[in-house]
Amino acid sequence: MRALLGGAERGPILAAGFVFGALALLTTTVLTGSAVAEIAPLIALGVILAIAYRTLLAWPALLAGLVLVILFIPIKRYTLPGHLPFELEAYRVYVAVIATMWLGALLVDPRVRFRASGLEAPIFLFVAAALGSIIFNGARITRLDVHSEVTKQLTFFASFVLVFYLIVSVIRTREQVELIIRMLVGGGAIVAFLAIVESNTGFNAFDRLDSFIPALQAVAVPESTERGGNLRVMGSAQNPIALGAAFAMMLPLGAYLALKTKRWFWWAAVALLGMGAMATLSRTSILMLIVILAVLLWLRPRQVKRFWPVLLPAIVVIHVMLPGTIGTLRSSFFPEEGLIAQQSENAGQRGSGRIADLGPALDEYSQTPTFGQGFGTRLTGRDKQNAQILDNQWLKTLLETGLVGALAWLWIYVRSVRRLARVAKEDQSEDGLLFVALAASILSFAIGMVLYDAFSFIQVTFVLFIVLALGCVALSARERATGTAY
Repeated sequence: MRALLGGAERGPILAAGFVFGALALLTTTVLTGSAVAEIAPLIALGVILAIAYRTLLAWPALLAGLVLVILFIPIKRYTLPGHLPFELEAYRVYVAVIATMWLGALLVDPRVRFRASGLEAPIFLFVAAALGSIIFNGARITRLDVHSEVTKQLTFFASFVLVFYLIVSVIRTREQVELIIRMLVGGGAIVAFLAIVESNTGFNAFDRLDSFIPALQAVAVPESTERGGNLRVMGSAQNPIALGAAFAMMLPLGAYLALKTKRWFWWAAVALLGMGAMATLSRTSILMLIVILAVLLWLRPRQVKRFWPVLLPAIVVIHVMLPGTIGTLRSSFFPEEGLIAQQSENAGQRGSGRIADLGPALDEYSQTPTFGQGFGTRLTGRDKQNAQILDNQWLKTLLETGLVGALAWLWIYVRSVRRLARVAKEDQSEDGLLFVALAASILSFAIGMVLYDAFSFIQVTFVLFIVLALGCVALSARERATGTAY
C-alpha cells in the first residue's frame, strides 16, 4: 500500500499539501458564495482521508469498510448516479476500488503477494462446472436469450471469489481476523437492533438512506411480508430469510468475542443477533441456529451446558421484545395440516412447497446430470421467469451446474469445517473458540441452503465468502505458529 501512496517519505508532505489546498478551496468557496453546502462535506471527507490515510487505507481498515458497506447499504435498493449498462451500486464500486488497489499492489509492492487458501481444488472444480455448464448449454442459452443474465451471474461469482482471495492475501494475523469479525458482529448487531425496531413499529430505517446519504438513489422498496399476522422484517437485506441467515451466521462469531473478552457489549450483540434472526420469522434461520448449537455441543459440550440456565430468561426477553414471535414460529413449524403436508402442496406451481419441488426438480436434473442446464440460466423473477422457483440452493445448483457443481460446493464446506473442527478439538483454550465459531457459521449456511436459494441474495453470500476467507487465514496463522499443516 505504501508504494501505491507514493512512498513513506512523500506521504506526509502530500497529505499536508492536500489539507492546505482543501482549506484554500473552502475559503474561496465561502468568499465567492458558491455551493458551500455541497462542497464542504466532500472537502471534510478529503481532509480526514489525508490526515488519517495510513490507518484508513490499511488493508484491514479497507476490508472493515467493505463489511460496513455490505451490511448498511441495501443491495438492489439503492444505486449511485451514473450512466452505465448496469446498476452502479455502492458495494460494486467499493469492491472495484479495493480490488484495483490490490491488483496494483501485487504488481508494485513486494510485501503484497497472492496467497493460496487451501480451497483451490474445490473452487477450481466449481469454476470448471460453471464454465462447462455454459459450454454444453450454448443452444439453450441462445434459445432463452439469457446471455446477459449468465454474464451477470458469472460477474457476481467472480466478485465473491475476488473478495475471498483479497482477504486471504492481505489479512495475515489473528488480530486482523478478529478486527473483521468485530466489524461483522458489531455492524450486524446494529442492523439487528433496527430489525427489532422494525418488527415493533413497522419502520425500516434502511428505506430512507437516500435522505441521509444524498449520493444514493432509491430504485426499489421491497414489499413487506407477514407470517401469522406479524411483520417479517427486511432490514438491510433483500429478503427476510436472507437477513435471518446473516444474523445466524454472525451469532457464533459474537459468542466467541463475548467468551474471549468477557465484555458485556459482545453478549448484548449476541442477544440482538439472536432476536434479529427470530424477528424475521424465518424457519431457515431457526434451523441454522439449531445447527450452530449442534456444532457447539459437538466441539464444546461443557461450555454449552453452562449456559442452559439462561434459556428460560432468554425466552421471556424474546416474548417481551418481540411479541407474538414465539407463537408465530411455533405455528410455522407445526401448522394444522402438518409441516410435511404443507410443504408437499402445489407441485410445479409458483409458491409450491419445498418437498413438492423435489420430484419435478430431480426429473429435470436427470436430463442433464453432469453439468446441468447452464449456470445462471434459471430465471425466477416476476418480470423474467423461465423456471420454477426453488427454495433450495442445493437443488438449484444441481440443476444449473449438475453433479459436478454440487459436489464442488459440498467439498468446499466439508473441507472447511473439517479443518476448523480439527483445530477446535486440539485447542480447548479460549483461542480455540475462534475455530469453533467459524466452523459453526459455515456449516449453518451449508445446511440453511436446503431451505432457500441462498446465492440469490448478495449480502448473505458475501458474509459466507468473508467467513470462509477468515477461516483460511486463521488456519494459516495457526500453521505458521505451530508448524502443523491443517
